[in-house]
Amino acid sequence: MTTRLDARRRIARGALQPVEWLLLLGVTALAAVLRLWNLGSPHSFVFDETYYVKDAWTLLNLGYEGAWPEGADADFVAGNVTTFLTDPAFVVHPPLGKWIIALGLAAFGAEDPVGWRISMAVVGILAVALLWVIARILFRSTALATIAGGLMAIDGHAIVLSRTALLDNALMLFALLGFLFVLLDRRQSADSLRLWMLRRESAGRSIDWGPALWARPWLMAAGLAFGLATAVKWSGLYFLAIFAVYTLAVDALARRRAGIPFWFSGTVFKQAPVSFLLTVPIAAVAYVASWAGWFRTDGGYYRQWAETAGNEWQGALSWVPLDWQSWWHYQVSAYNFHIGLGTEHGWQSPAWQWMLLLRPTALYRLTTENGESGCSVERCEQFITTLPNPLLWFMGVAALVYLLVRLIRHPRSWRAGLILIGVAAGYLPWLLYPERTMFQFYAIAFVPFVILALTFALGAIAGGPTADAEMRARGVRIVGTILVLIVLVSAFYYPVWAGIQLPEPFIRSHYWMPGWR
Repeated sequence: MTTRLDARRRIARGALQPVEWLLLLGVTALAAVLRLWNLGSPHSFVFDETYYVKDAWTLLNLGYEGAWPEGADADFVAGNVTTFLTDPAFVVHPPLGKWIIALGLAAFGAEDPVGWRISMAVVGILAVALLWVIARILFRSTALATIAGGLMAIDGHAIVLSRTALLDNALMLFALLGFLFVLLDRRQSADSLRLWMLRRESAGRSIDWGPALWARPWLMAAGLAFGLATAVKWSGLYFLAIFAVYTLAVDALARRRAGIPFWFSGTVFKQAPVSFLLTVPIAAVAYVASWAGWFRTDGGYYRQWAETAGNEWQGALSWVPLDWQSWWHYQVSAYNFHIGLGTEHGWQSPAWQWMLLLRPTALYRLTTENGESGCSVERCEQFITTLPNPLLWFMGVAALVYLLVRLIRHPRSWRAGLILIGVAAGYLPWLLYPERTMFQFYAIAFVPFVILALTFALGAIAGGPTADAEMRARGVRIVGTILVLIVLVSAFYYPVWAGIQLPEPFIRSHYWMPGWR
């Protein structure tokens, strides 16, 4: 018992032992193998790579997203990557995700599909390592951390988004990083409040409203991370807003537990303005900084909009520099595009379908006949779908229900609440736009939190340190069986995550629901 308590205290302090480093490196290496193997296949654009790869290449060459002539996709895939125009393209997502893709293009060249995808593969690998660290801090368990990281490493949704040059993987990484910083701030701010209380009480001074805690570096880091998420896609703003409310709720409860008389008004009138100043300005700076290429060059879309006669702002806002007026007009135009997006698409999936996996997105499909491209049977198929590991996903959704029930019955179960907040930030806002065109792969933003929920539930099944030996042994056997089954399902589905050419009947055996094909 003493050894176990010592281990838990060491984990709480944050020190990694050699075996823990090996486990972290192990799940990270597994993620790397599954994401980097044959990354250059297929040698063609996958889904929206046609936009983001070319946008990233023009960002690297022009400083802004440039237009392309008709037929540019075929030329680009063939290796002729210099046909871009200096005319700007109207692009509705912020630049950071495309700058990340551009790093891979700079390193490997635009002629090689590995260069298109390597950045997002690295992002996906880092996300696995980051989730391991988060789970270790959250659960204070190396075993549960390894389960969480391992599940992320072998999940299909995470693998596919790491093997394609889309933006959502980067959004997920920054949102997960912000989650880590919120978790660290939760502990640090509670310690700061206790220290403030001790000092005030020893000095015999009033504690009516409590303090305004300014020294919160982790909260500032969270604001930066969520700002970077927003600089990839605007949906990152939901994480900033929802976690801002969460941190204030945590502050209010901490003040109440500390015995501060006016804990609620103290949070609203003293801490809330400070927390706003610690997070929102740095998030805004991160977002605007992602547009540096647009500001530094003259060719970007709407770059000279305010200089056109009749467009310049008048009245109270006339002092705003023309560059900023043009930039703001661009933001408004992009916003109007997003809220009005309702184009029909064969693979679209409204948010209410995501938890049920009714329509995962088919990113790529190529059917070949016998004798074509190495096909040695009657018909072969390459298929890439954003379908998660079905067993992992549905068990994760069940775990979310378990966490919700647990939180209702035990409101102090803060770990359950924090995980649910992560899912809510990545999922619930999409339910507000039922008419908008959206796709199931957007769910990658909250996949790590579904995995954390499942890990939480598996930990409960395994039993805690206080459980008797027989119950714990039975629980460990159940958890082990579940994990083995999840691994087997991932092995079965990997071909349709990596786009491996195989006989068509085998590929079709992966379609368990009508919407999966």
